[in-house]
Amino acid sequence: MSNEALLQVRGLQVAYGGIQAVKGIDFDVRAGELVCLIGSNGAGKTSTMKAITGTLPASAGELRYLGRPIAGQGAWDLVRQGLAMVPEGRGVFTRMSIAENLQMGAYCCDDKAQIAADTERMYALFPRLKERHGQLAGTLSGGEQQMLAMARALMSRPRLLLLDEPSMGLAPVMVDKIFEVIRDVAAQGVTILLVEQNASRALALADRGYVMESGLITLSGPAQTLLHDPAVRAAYLGE
Repeated sequence: MSNEALLQVRGLQVAYGGIQAVKGIDFDVRAGELVCLIGSNGAGKTSTMKAITGTLPASAGELRYLGRPIAGQGAWDLVRQGLAMVPEGRGVFTRMSIAENLQMGAYCCDDKAQIAADTERMYALFPRLKERHGQLAGTLSGGEQQMLAMARALMSRPRLLLLDEPSMGLAPVMVDKIFEVIRDVAAQGVTILLVEQNASRALALADRGYVMESGLITLSGPAQTLLHDPAVRAAYLGE
């Protein structure tokens, strides 16, 4: 793990529809870290992720990736720079096959041999996708679509992977699989920023965590410290 800040967020504000969703937050994600952002519904977590990836404009603040400002850049430009996101709701191409979705994830790459090798790597990570590679993405279960969305993002070989609510709405056995894959991807050196409602699972996996409430970061620290913090346990872990 490095002290280099891969992602720096300073004074970020996001407003839309007359609502101030994010009210001026600061945080860093360093190279090699798995950082989680937890909080209840409406805390501003997804708005933060969308602002980082340019799918929702920031109304104030500074966003820096690899030391360079990225505010106003399109999501497609950021993918070319190694920043990819798996959005809440998965966003797979439902009328394309699994294999075609993976090819779309590699749209920045012109090397057919590399794309083929990366596809096989995804099939090794997600054997269920290999079994169904010709199947239309729209016919997959929610868990399978989540696997596909993650695999598609990984096809771009990201340095920084943003995951927005990857376990939402999934059966417990599929939640286990998704968290297992997140751990494996992090172990391979991909830096991860994880937004997750399942606070206990996210903190158990992460290096560091930030707690968001009503558009503000109210707590931060090592994930294990937050996991055992009585206030966090009472608010987010049902204890």
